[in-house]
Amino acid sequence: MTFDQKVDWALSSKTDDPKAAHKLTSLQDCEDFVAGCLFMGTGGGGDPEEGMEVLADALNEELDLGWHDPASIPDGTLTSMVYRMGSIAPRSESESDIIAQLHLEPGTEQEEDTICAAVRSLSEHLGESIGCLVAAELGASNSPAPLVAAARLGIPIVDGDYSGRAVPEEMQSTPFACGISSDPFASVDRWGNVAIVTKTANPHMLERVARHLAIAGIDGTAIASTPLRAGEMKRILVQGTLSKCLQIGRACRHATERGQDPVEAALEVVGGWQLFDGVVVDKNWIDSGGFMIGSLEIEGTDTSGGHRMRAWFKNEIHVTWIDDRPWVCSPDLVTLVDPGTGRGFTNTEIDVGDRVVAVGMPGLEIFRRPDLLLKGSGPAYFGFDVPYFPIEQLLEEPS
Repeated sequence: MTFDQKVDWALSSKTDDPKAAHKLTSLQDCEDFVAGCLFMGTGGGGDPEEGMEVLADALNEELDLGWHDPASIPDGTLTSMVYRMGSIAPRSESESDIIAQLHLEPGTEQEEDTICAAVRSLSEHLGESIGCLVAAELGASNSPAPLVAAARLGIPIVDGDYSGRAVPEEMQSTPFACGISSDPFASVDRWGNVAIVTKTANPHMLERVARHLAIAGIDGTAIASTPLRAGEMKRILVQGTLSKCLQIGRACRHATERGQDPVEAALEVVGGWQLFDGVVVDKNWIDSGGFMIGSLEIEGTDTSGGHRMRAWFKNEIHVTWIDDRPWVCSPDLVTLVDPGTGRGFTNTEIDVGDRVVAVGMPGLEIFRRPDLLLKGSGPAYFGFDVPYFPIEQLLEEPS
């Protein structure tokens, strides 16, 4: 497949109006945006409270919180993908012990936003200013953080991202899918440790090196990577996704205020389906290798009564089963949401007893290619002997 063909695949899931641009000017805007990012986060993508905190602080600082039409960015502008890397598992009691062993003093963390610091470090290494940022993914804190960093740096962030959802690794991003190297990259943790990785053997090794830096940083790291000219960035960008997140959040809120179904309102925006209704009856997880890995058991209620759903996650949900039969899997999206508000659950916060609706959405077409299903996006990549079928085929009405 040629590069241009790869790009056609990557962009086939972009939103209908990629030129729409927005600003967040109120706390209500921020709440709607975070809610939409949470819906697209498929259980990962960071803590919504952290996302709201950074946005609220930015509003108080009177920063310009907005995203830009990619077409408005000159093709020669140097861009960078930015994100925070680390496990979404709850903080363990041993963290303070590790901090003490490393002679790090709480309260002495660097003052500068770690994403800003990573962008500055990468710019210094490249000898050229980075003039535009791109969010790596959609998530309740991992989308707000790049937005605020761009505002603090005084440079634009584009309306789009490189994954179309929240993802755990480099291998679920469009740069990987399109054969684009994400090195060099800069990594900065909250203690001010800075690492510049100039070259990695391949994207899998890049992910491994960056992940180990995140583990060493105790509370993760901020990454600035994938330095591309804007002309190339536009060709692989999943466009319009930040605007879509704001639209999802507003749709849920408006439906709730009108006494309508917020889940259906959100699904009308994204073009998805309700998959399962139930109550979480079991949750098991471990914090391993810089990821929160585990599974959820959901006992069916209402139309799903008499059935059971299981969901496996690596930060985000990637494989599901209904009554032990394989069901919707990555690269398609599965999010668990509150049926009363449409608010998504993260796998960090969800707990036994929570009432949920599982919703499904089609993933990016490029990741449905057989080679990419094996290399980074499908159930086999995540270690399961489970066939992948597109969600729309699984949900076809029997003839």
